Amino acid sequence: MVCEGSASFNLVLICRNYKGDVDMAEIDHFMPLLMQHEEEGLLCPVISHGNVHFMWIKHSNLYLVAMTNKNSNASLVYSFLYKLVEVFTEYFKELEEESIQDNFVVVYELLDELMDFGFPQTTDSKILQEYITQEGAKLEVAKTKVPTTVTNAVSWRSEGIKYKKNEVFIDVIESINVLVNANGSVMSSDIVGSIKLKTMLSGMPELRLGLNDRVLFALTGRDKGKTVVMEDVKFHQCVRLSRFENDRTISFIPPDGESELMSYRINTHVKPLIWIESIIEKFSHSRVEIMVKAKGQFKKQSVANNVEVRVPVPSDADSPKFKTSTGNAKYVPEKNLVVWTIKSFPGGKEFLMRAHFGLPSVENDELEGKPPITVKFEIPYFTVSGIQVRYMKIIEKSGYQALPWVRYITQSGDYQLRTNV
Repeated sequence: MVCEGSASFNLVLICRNYKGDVDMAEIDHFMPLLMQHEEEGLLCPVISHGNVHFMWIKHSNLYLVAMTNKNSNASLVYSFLYKLVEVFTEYFKELEEESIQDNFVVVYELLDELMDFGFPQTTDSKILQEYITQEGAKLEVAKTKVPTTVTNAVSWRSEGIKYKKNEVFIDVIESINVLVNANGSVMSSDIVGSIKLKTMLSGMPELRLGLNDRVLFALTGRDKGKTVVMEDVKFHQCVRLSRFENDRTISFIPPDGESELMSYRINTHVKPLIWIESIIEKFSHSRVEIMVKAKGQFKKQSVANNVEVRVPVPSDADSPKFKTSTGNAKYVPEKNLVVWTIKSFPGGKEFLMRAHFGLPSVENDELEGKPPITVKFEIPYFTVSGIQVRYMKIIEKSGYQALPWVRYITQSGDYQLRTNV
């Protein structure tokens, strides 16, 4: 059973009982139990009442709750709840109480198609939009004919797609997570990557993607050169997993339009691409002076765009004054931050920012803690892991020629540098 309710008024907005083995009235126990657990500091993603278990997530002003009286697969249930959010957001732009109330008929239609007798069914919003529309007239027409996609082996792609120009855009996006302690030592680092596609291909093409995967090179006995070891690899449902497990070939029929083909993690020591040195001096009841030096520790031919260095300041600071060798610094009092913005940061360059604040009141360091300096950036045409798309083969029975385009982007993930002060 899946229910959606308002967080503000504790109302059940909509409910769908898939198996009929849970009493609909059980949902009335959810909000009192949730509030009780919250007050006691024992909030948990699974709450039980008798032999009924509530698995829930919160989105905007809504709670989405799945109820079961069996030992259900919790991972599957949560994946389904997050998929509900994704599909409803595709349909209504914003998933909130008003959009549910304004679209009851469509929501019930979607709940019926998304799951059948407790088993997830068609969950791709592009396919659902072929026959569940928000216009009543279209809905009646669509009922007379179910799209073949629903009964196809390839449930994520429609047949008969046509483009004048056949192209595939491949984005390799890597996020760097780095934690540097106050002494300048890297405590932890890793790379989280994803390969995203924008597919504009006619027909039902077969694609094969080749990467400089170390395991593949070892299997084929070729010269290794620059290779990478990917961990925690997750694929879109279109990828033939058995083929990948046998010979590391990434073979698939792609969804139309935008999709994430795969994600991966590379657990390796990463040299911070933008290194920050800071001196923060506090003069009690007087002032605080900050000096921050930023250095680009990446190739000189690369450029980091839209760099933001966020430096924490005491909550009672006032009268800010700034001096920068490049870019702009501004005080964001609601977040107790100085944000230093550099639009273009070439590799190998060093820049300096100085800030001066008045500090009128007695402060309590222990209460405020020591938040770290955080950095945001994006470096195009560059991957820190060295991953490469070696080829993209596109095979379609009509034999048309198609162009694959590849773009590499490295960006900051959770990028923190602790300070002494």
